[in-house]
Amino acid sequence: MSDTQPSDRAPSATTRIASRILGAMRRVIATLGWFLLGTFVLLVTLGVLRLNRRPDLSLWHTAKLDAEFHANGIVDTYPAYNALEERLFAELDEEVVARVPATQQSAISRFTRDSLSNPSRWPRNWNRSWELKAEHPKAAVVLVHGMSDSPYSLHSIGERLNAEGVYVVALRLPGHGTIPGALVDVTWRDLAAAVDLAVRYAKQRSEGAPVYLIGYSAGGVLGVHYALRSLDDSTLPKLDGLVLISPAMGVTRAAALASWQARLGHALGLGKLEWEALGPEYDPFKYNSFAINAADLVYRLGIDVQEKFDAAGPEKLRGMPPILAFQSAVDATVSTPAVVTNLFDKLPAGRNELVLFDINRHALIEQILANDPKPALEKLLGDGTPRFDITVVTNEGPETAAVVARTRRAGQPVATSIPLGLSWPRDLHSLSHVALPMRYDDPLYGGDESVSSPGIRIGVVSLRGERGVLRIGAAEMLRLRWNPFYPWMEARVLELMKLTSPLPAAVQ
Repeated sequence: MSDTQPSDRAPSATTRIASRILGAMRRVIATLGWFLLGTFVLLVTLGVLRLNRRPDLSLWHTAKLDAEFHANGIVDTYPAYNALEERLFAELDEEVVARVPATQQSAISRFTRDSLSNPSRWPRNWNRSWELKAEHPKAAVVLVHGMSDSPYSLHSIGERLNAEGVYVVALRLPGHGTIPGALVDVTWRDLAAAVDLAVRYAKQRSEGAPVYLIGYSAGGVLGVHYALRSLDDSTLPKLDGLVLISPAMGVTRAAALASWQARLGHALGLGKLEWEALGPEYDPFKYNSFAINAADLVYRLGIDVQEKFDAAGPEKLRGMPPILAFQSAVDATVSTPAVVTNLFDKLPAGRNELVLFDINRHALIEQILANDPKPALEKLLGDGTPRFDITVVTNEGPETAAVVARTRRAGQPVATSIPLGLSWPRDLHSLSHVALPMRYDDPLYGGDESVSSPGIRIGVVSLRGERGVLRIGAAEMLRLRWNPFYPWMEARVLELMKLTSPLPAAVQ
């Protein structure tokens, strides 16, 4: 018998081969890991270098304005918010407008005094919060604009409502109306806290009349967020109705991923990486530069809205106000399907309506469409039993530019049609995200060249020449900025607030 113990025996040939294979696999995995890491670092470096080759940041990207509102500050009333805003705009003038270098001043820069784009050329600086008073108001309404926007975007509907006896409170959201750089640090809680102040103030001024909120784009999701919070918070006045225009109920996940680009830029001291777009600031009432944080906070606000929907449950959601929403069937800024899945599918049945503006099917463009919304619209109008009213504004037929409103009421199997007496203008193939709240005769964004403007006219600009020459992209200049169906949309809002007689009855 051998004295050698089993543990002292030499490894078998099979064990040695297995050990060599395992070692080789580890080396391959390690090599592959280092290769992937190196590739990732190379791609990130190339991406950083590409982004950093963009135009240099200007004073309006880097300046810090100390008088901006924050949710954790001491301001707790709307009059105090306006007083702080007064200081903010004085600071803007002293710290930015007065200090812009001569080399960056331009005849179409909003930050150049006496330029065509300077907001002071308009009778009112629409970048600021404003209100239109009404004696013994029939209703009160809070107007909440969109991201990178200003209260100008809803001034037309605000003026019309005031003419009907409504007390109008138009809120400038924190980070807006001043410099694009203000959107680098703002949070969605800052925006939500400002909405709270405005609604409480409107309730005080309503004299017991109904209180509504009209929200455009990010202002729309802020309105939904407020209504959901008011279900649990008794200190928040209840809304009697919500009007949403192009509501940002869903943005792409790229917004969440882009936040890492901004964090990397902040960590490396490369400020350009905190920006999705750096454009010339020729628009007096909207930023053309877009901070990555702005998209990220809308994304995070949307997540909080969905969490509140899930937490509320069907019974509590019966306390939500009626909602009327207007949305283009094609929208390059927000997700149109998300308006259905993230909002209307979650609401109680029978009290809400979604209006979708179809593309112009008389424009002979269907053969060159990148994505035709027709199947989705037909599904909404034809499948199942809808929980909410669905209206599609579309061509009366393939041979005409005249439009009808095809409506399918909640619980009804058949859609009805109403001729609107309106038509698609020549050469327009669809609406756009920015077009819906604007009239044709708007002096800034409208398409009526006969209307005089105190400054720049953006809605009629169409510069032709070689591509790659201008800093303003052709796609941006061709984007529609006014709504040919605005009069009907406005009438629907008045109808919701019971300020006019009902619209004509539907016909089969």
